[in-house]
Amino acid sequence: MFEEKSDALSRMAAAHMAMPFPPGFRGLDVEDQDMVSLDADVYGYAASVLAGPLSERHREGLARLVTVFDKVLPAIDDEYATRYYTHVRGMAVLAAEVENLREK
Repeated sequence: MFEEKSDALSRMAAAHMAMPFPPGFRGLDVEDQDMVSLDADVYGYAASVLAGPLSERHREGLARLVTVFDKVLPAIDDEYATRYYTHVRGMAVLAAEVENLREK
């Protein structure tokens, strides 16, 4: 199960890199979240999970990011940006799942 999820995260991260960043979201804050930083943070956590185990502090940071999307996604009023950030949220969730499987 770990390998399958890890492979899926790798594919999801690659797909993410191929997606254009949403126009108009550079420098934009949604629900007090800088959208560029949110995107970069999730990708960074995903890449870190793929490289090896996270520290406890980083696991907590990843979990916090997942919850940020509960506020951010409903506040986005752009179809493409909603799809884009839904993908980013999915990447964060999958990264957390991979990290949790690693602990077992």
